[in-house]
Amino acid sequence: MLCLGIDSGTKSTKTLVLDISSGKVVAFAQRSYGTIEGLPPGHVEQDPKIWIEAAEATVAECLEKVGARRGEIKAVGVSGQQHGLVPLDETNEPLRPAKLWCDVSTESQCEQFNKEFGGFEGLIERLGNPMLPGYTAPKLLWLKENEPANFRRLTTVLLPHDYLNLWLTGERQMEYGDASGTGLMDVRTRTWFKPILKFIDPKVESALPPLRSSKRPAGLLRSVLREKWGLADDALVSAGSGDNMMGAIGTGNIRAGVVTVSLGTSGTICAFAEEPVIDPKGEVAAFCDGTDHWLPLTCTMNVAVATEQMRALFGWDIPTMEQRVAAVPAGAGGVLFLPYLQGERTPNLPRSSAVFHGLTTTNMTPDFMARAVVEGVTLGLAYGLRRFQDLGIVPAEIRLTGGGSKSAVWRQIAADVLGFPTVALRVTEGAALGAAIQAAWTYSEVKGQPLSLEKLVDDLVKVDKKTRLEPRKETQTFYRELLLRRIDLTKKLKTGGYL
Repeated sequence: MLCLGIDSGTKSTKTLVLDISSGKVVAFAQRSYGTIEGLPPGHVEQDPKIWIEAAEATVAECLEKVGARRGEIKAVGVSGQQHGLVPLDETNEPLRPAKLWCDVSTESQCEQFNKEFGGFEGLIERLGNPMLPGYTAPKLLWLKENEPANFRRLTTVLLPHDYLNLWLTGERQMEYGDASGTGLMDVRTRTWFKPILKFIDPKVESALPPLRSSKRPAGLLRSVLREKWGLADDALVSAGSGDNMMGAIGTGNIRAGVVTVSLGTSGTICAFAEEPVIDPKGEVAAFCDGTDHWLPLTCTMNVAVATEQMRALFGWDIPTMEQRVAAVPAGAGGVLFLPYLQGERTPNLPRSSAVFHGLTTTNMTPDFMARAVVEGVTLGLAYGLRRFQDLGIVPAEIRLTGGGSKSAVWRQIAADVLGFPTVALRVTEGAALGAAIQAAWTYSEVKGQPLSLEKLVDDLVKVDKKTRLEPRKETQTFYRELLLRRIDLTKKLKTGGYL
């Protein structure tokens, strides 16, 4: 059996075909795209139709590569960027571009939720999470307040991966995992929190699709697509989920002890939990996962965003960036980088900007600054991991995924900064792989020949043993102290009104 995994991200869509029997990825394709230019600071938007175009193009390329084997494709799974607001009219057409997870224009709307529901603590008590600008709920309130004509036409509210599922199946629905990142759901009970819905507007409840188990399929693949792609009549689409939920499956993070760190456009840390993990400080999000369990998670908004900006600044290719970073010792000669280029989510600093601190005539060079950028984004993840440990989540190992995990230099910095053994995966596209695995799992259940998810993951998710690295004791101690310095600097700049 073959399964398609589609990962619709912020910068590109990646699609792969997974052979369930051999565990091999037999086809892969990728299409890049950008966000809408010229928007005010803090606004980040995309036309949802580019996700469909990219998915169609990558699926077509993969089908061409598998050739006659396309008939063996039995199921499709979709991973999508979380939190994005996709507002549809009565004909299921987008009313406007989607506001993305990294759109932080909704700070004033978050304050309205805080005022109505008892502030930070009151929201955590009711929802399990605070209200953050990146979430979907404040985007809905923003739409009502800033574009009332569009809000009046609003019929359906979807997330990015739900919009792709609608295209694939013709069905509108949400599963627990992605829905838990909307700010509209009580993650303990996995139900919509009606007082929040009513506070935004009474029509929101009817605009939201039914909440469903992540184990249930989204539906059969539409006949027009089955015929176009030459797939079997019973080809189905699994529930899919957000990219972090699918990335957890695709990195083997479905049991306690494994922690996944994604070095992608943004950075995330997540772990498996049998019960909701509610952080009274709100720094670890209490999300649901793509298997009807829970996924405590922290997110930093600036990881590859920052490293790619540095690469572009000096016109380097990736090997050159690697060489330059490797040439500089830990600590970057005293340069400390606060990587808040797009604001920040952990810590919650939506209006902040980036800072190079400690520059001198000696260290103000491309090499030192590049090293400081890589260290800075990794220290941001270490801040989140520190909170995980406070809540009793201690990893046996850290599995690295995302584009940054391909860098040997960065992997060693990650081991030293995070303070735990790290290892990369043979398939670095964890979200697409996880979507394909969830699709296989769902198909087997529907066909009455259930496969254990644990066995599927053990068979299909393989670490790359040669990438395993241990933290170096002396460097680990240095970075632990540097993290404390970074936390102190951030607090002082924030208190002074500079972040």
